[in-house]
Amino acid sequence: MQGLSNKGFGMVLAVGLCATGPALAEDEKRIETGYNSYGYPGMIDMPVATSRPDGELAFSVSYFAEQLRNTMTFQILPRLSGSFRYSVLDEVVSGDPVNNKLFDRSFSLHFRFADETEFRPALAVGLNDFLGTGVYSSEYLVATKTLGDSVRVTGGIGWGRLGGVGGFTNPLGILDKRFETRPARDFQQGGDVEAAQFFRGDAAFFGGIEWQATKKLKLTAEYSSDDHPEEDPLAFERETQLNFGATYKIGPMTDLSLRYLYGSEIGVQITTAVNPKNRPDHGGRDPAPPPVLLRAAQSDAALSWSGSIEAQTDLRDRLAAALQDQGMRLHGFSIAGRSARVEIENTVYHQEAQAIGRTARVLSRLMPTQVDGFEITLVDVGLPVTELHIARDDMERLAHDVDGSVESFVRTRIFSPDGPSRPLAGRYPDFQWDLTPYLSPSYFDPDNPVRADLGAQLELTYQPRPGLEFSGILRQKAVGNLDEATRKSDSVLPRVRSEFTIYDREGENLALMQLTAAQYFKPGRDLYGRVTAGYMERMFGGISGELLWKRNDSPFALGIEANYVKQRDFDQRFGFRDYEVATGHASAYWDMGNGFHAQLDAGRYLAGDWGGTFTLDREFGNGWRIGAFATLTDVPFDTFGEGSFDKGIRLTVPLAWLIGEPNKRDFSTTIRPVQRDGGARLDVPGRLYDRVRPLQKPALRDGWGRFWR
Repeated sequence: MQGLSNKGFGMVLAVGLCATGPALAEDEKRIETGYNSYGYPGMIDMPVATSRPDGELAFSVSYFAEQLRNTMTFQILPRLSGSFRYSVLDEVVSGDPVNNKLFDRSFSLHFRFADETEFRPALAVGLNDFLGTGVYSSEYLVATKTLGDSVRVTGGIGWGRLGGVGGFTNPLGILDKRFETRPARDFQQGGDVEAAQFFRGDAAFFGGIEWQATKKLKLTAEYSSDDHPEEDPLAFERETQLNFGATYKIGPMTDLSLRYLYGSEIGVQITTAVNPKNRPDHGGRDPAPPPVLLRAAQSDAALSWSGSIEAQTDLRDRLAAALQDQGMRLHGFSIAGRSARVEIENTVYHQEAQAIGRTARVLSRLMPTQVDGFEITLVDVGLPVTELHIARDDMERLAHDVDGSVESFVRTRIFSPDGPSRPLAGRYPDFQWDLTPYLSPSYFDPDNPVRADLGAQLELTYQPRPGLEFSGILRQKAVGNLDEATRKSDSVLPRVRSEFTIYDREGENLALMQLTAAQYFKPGRDLYGRVTAGYMERMFGGISGELLWKRNDSPFALGIEANYVKQRDFDQRFGFRDYEVATGHASAYWDMGNGFHAQLDAGRYLAGDWGGTFTLDREFGNGWRIGAFATLTDVPFDTFGEGSFDKGIRLTVPLAWLIGEPNKRDFSTTIRPVQRDGGARLDVPGRLYDRVRPLQKPALRDGWGRFWR
């Protein structure tokens, strides 16, 4: 305990309460919440009670006193943020000049449970390193209040690492005496939640003040209650608990901070952020949609429609060409009575509603005057998933209505078709190919925390008839260093994933990533099926079957999958190794609304272990997807090895968000703290839920704002 604590804390608060500072211009009055050296909302080392904008994804790198912290923080909800941190700490083991470096992975949560008002500060609670080795383990309760236009004061109470300086008996002991003692942490393999430590042991005060000196410059002073218990005292000397910093905005979403910490160290941090809600160019470059054409203004050809075979053929060809110009493929077309029926495949728009709206616009321009309604069917791999009935009068009436999006959705009938698709003559067989670059990253190797390969990828697809698809993916590495990894597996489980470095090394020359035959079918109106055989991923090949129940208007879905696979050779050609296994899962899906999607899978994994995986994703309207998953199986934590159980973060960035033009391609990556063998699931291409859900009513409703775009 240091006597400086109460004096230092009082000094910071006194400065905050007395600070007036020059007032800023009207457009400079907002004091922006920053990220502290641990990468979550805070000042320098200490937290604040405010939050960043909803949906923001930030990356920060901070360094001081032989500590390098790399943090990714996602504002999951307006009040809740989560952080994943990868730290490198030197000088952490006293007296050992060789093994004195620690590579640490940790998670944090920050929840603002009360907003600031005229008389009340914002209030927040947080957990640090609650799912890791415990090096940064701490909890806090913090309050933040804005004074005037340019000053913000923060004060709080911390436990664990944040209760190490100026500590006093835990006030929560009033509720239960057990709060006064913090149990020792069971480090084991790391990765387990030590809930028994939360808000336990001595507590201490911390605080600070922030002054927005100019629109780009913010000055900060804080009193830290962090005693850095895990770092060797030789790493740096704590002369004082006062920290001082300056943060300068060097770009719209990038900050550079310089700090003087603990009276002895200089620290530096750079933070950059993106918000999936905002495009980099603050807009898109979608080509303008064709205007809706009133029947009174139609051409002579449309007015004098004869219905002959020649006329229908000519109309079909013009319709196919017009849809192709808008990014859709015409799969089927017919006119019966006063309705025109089309089947389309959306090739470029992330939101299917935009493809539907543009199709309806094209139909309004080309269909004969006697056609009163448009029946538009969304087709995927030859299967009809969703049918929409749109009245032509509604298209003409609502095209320029301020409430056109809402009204058009309400008036559109949306349901699952119960019959097969009716493709155009000559639509099949169909062959497609694409040659694109690929990027394959790997994370958290202590010898090199980030490795990657870059090369060319050839994708081939052949559909001889509706529902049947042959596909393959070939990769040729151009440059990269994945083959330089030397980490060896020490797993006692079947090595179904942990020998990934050997696959990286031996598969760098023309690797066959995938070669499959898949049959998709609909055994019922709300049932979808798939059977896939072949080399399904780079490590396994075999056969996989799946059934999915998904009503068109329901946010829920149920699925079941069974697989029998064999492990592939390291060179990723056509050979197999000796290991084979039967796996399978029952899955439950829930579209929670507001872009959140939950999934629960239960069954048998590749190493023969049984358990379940919970996944929660947030999907944005432009295609961004950020989520996390955790898998618990019957493999004991000690047997699993480092990390205790499988968990990770999933990130998908759509190409359209970057280039501003319609495109369905994206870059996806999974950030796993550790790649082990327990809880490993087969990566099957073309799983049904991801194919079906975006084409059904809940997803169409969420994206209907782009119907008229």
